[in-house]
Amino acid sequence: MFVREAKMFALIDGNSFYCSCERVFRPELKNVPIVVLSNNDGCVVARSTEAKALGIKMGEPYFRVKHLVSQGRLKAYSSNYELYADLSRRMMETIAGCVPAVEVYSIDECFADMSGIENLTELGCQIRQRVLQWVGIPTCVGIAPTKTLAKFCNHLAKRYPDHFRGVVVWGDWNETIRLRALRSQGVDEIWGIGRRTADKLSEQGIRTALDFVEADTATIRRRYGVTVERTQREMQGIVCDGLHPNAQPRQNLVRSRSFGTRIETLEALQAAVTHHVSLGAEALRKDGLTASAVSVFLHTDFFREDEPQYHNSLAQNLIVSTADTVHLNRIAQRLLADIYRSGYLYKKMRN
Repeated sequence: MFVREAKMFALIDGNSFYCSCERVFRPELKNVPIVVLSNNDGCVVARSTEAKALGIKMGEPYFRVKHLVSQGRLKAYSSNYELYADLSRRMMETIAGCVPAVEVYSIDECFADMSGIENLTELGCQIRQRVLQWVGIPTCVGIAPTKTLAKFCNHLAKRYPDHFRGVVVWGDWNETIRLRALRSQGVDEIWGIGRRTADKLSEQGIRTALDFVEADTATIRRRYGVTVERTQREMQGIVCDGLHPNAQPRQNLVRSRSFGTRIETLEALQAAVTHHVSLGAEALRKDGLTASAVSVFLHTDFFREDEPQYHNSLAQNLIVSTADTVHLNRIAQRLLADIYRSGYLYKKMRN
């Protein structure tokens, strides 16, 4: 099932990165439930492990958890992107000093070239220790022959910290253990498989990562397209995407939409944002480009003077330029949540 391993990639990311950054300068917050809030303190954009244990969800409106702060059960902090950017830079520089090449993927994670390195587990542990000592950020490391499998291994390292101690190396496992790991995780845990695609796969009986790996490749391509096919091949150990250490940012890409039927709910706007981000990211990748900022703008129908009017926009510069749909959509959804106001009928959105 799995091809022979030649290339080797690592995915290193900071655990609850924004929260960990706050703890760097507030060591008394260790083991304390904390959340980081969006630009206008409207909703939760980062949660520590302890905050997750309280049932706090990503994107949760702050007013719903404010009582926990009043009760002394939770600490909440406004976003400090200058701090996060500085610690991100230091983290990436530290990792780059340990490996031959690095592709910075987002503010809190990077891929690294691990090809030709004999003791991968030892190096993974050394990277974690050095980043923690030099920067103060706890990390997890997944190492595998493809970037998608490295992401999967990183996911396992984060999900089972007591068992793996922060480092999972695909090559350390025999096929029996690999199959068990794939069987234990839902198909939606695979990098590049969104919720909608996961639902469609589930309807066809493809519910676990193992189901996905073992599915007929021609059928996967016919039903879900070449991108999902490449994801499957990467999960099988076939490299479809190499390291990109020198991506150049794109200057500008705008996608807008006027709604035939005006939209009121946040859920409908979220779906529209996802659609446009997907198209925009695809256009970037087609041209071999990346985005260095994300913005979202929406407004009501200005010609309906009999109705309440509202318009707003918000933008965020990216610490690391990217064309990854999931990462861009995550940021766009945060921006949308910040500027959305209920009680209005929205006519147009742009991002």
